[in-house]
Amino acid sequence: MSKRSAVLTDQPPPYWHLCWAYDDPAGFMTHAVEFLRGGLAAGERVWFVVSGPAEPIRDQLLGVRDFANALLTGAAQVRSLDGAYTSMAVIDPASQVAAYRRAAREAVADGYTGLRVAADATELVRTAAQRDAFARYEQRVNEMMRTEAFRAMCAYDRSQLGESAVAELACLHPEHNLGQLLFRLYAVPLRRGQAALAGELDPSNHDLFRTALDRADLQPVDDTLVLDANGLRFLDHRALIHLNEYARDRQVTIVLRAARSGVARLAALLDLPDLRVEVAR
Repeated sequence: MSKRSAVLTDQPPPYWHLCWAYDDPAGFMTHAVEFLRGGLAAGERVWFVVSGPAEPIRDQLLGVRDFANALLTGAAQVRSLDGAYTSMAVIDPASQVAAYRRAAREAVADGYTGLRVAADATELVRTAAQRDAFARYEQRVNEMMRTEAFRAMCAYDRSQLGESAVAELACLHPEHNLGQLLFRLYAVPLRRGQAALAGELDPSNHDLFRTALDRADLQPVDDTLVLDANGLRFLDHRALIHLNEYARDRQVTIVLRAARSGVARLAALLDLPDLRVEVAR
């Protein structure tokens, strides 16, 4: 698979939260329109959140199939970043999740099936502090999607931010277009665990994995943190050691559920008291 091609989850997620890294604004426009067109077809209210003034994009969409009438009726809206996000500096994750929760519920109350948003968030993640806060928000909004009729495409200009900065955010989405080698850590229905861990974990991304776990701030249930590992294709011994240390430091047990049999054998050899591996059947 091409490095630029989309990575789909091994099992379809119960919601749709996509990270789209782009180098060409016109290409992003095409993907965003298709994403939002899917929302219109599903009876959702859709928002296109843009980094500059809203009116030029709105005028452009008036000439796009399916959008002219939707814009006139309010089914489709173009909003600027400062009209959709609670802060243009360092985002407050809880406040932003609450804002989107309200908007999704308002859409349902107005007769739509939910709210779908395509947002170019490049301007909100330029600094390290902004990315740290926004990554924490990405995980919180993943969790909100468990119960709310909300779908989102989060877009980032890779030519301005760089690949590594975008990876910090992409890894906290069920789907992204940065290629198969980047792991994914994202919330799943609680019957499956607190989160899913998918993709590959190896020396190339150990530091990013540690950062992602810290930012995710996953909450255990009965002192147990369950990670659905069904989509985890590979991890090395260092990743297992880190998971055990993460569990020890937080005084919880981590359960890797639906893991491959080789992972269980490796964990047994390492003797990791705070990590339990349950093999897929």
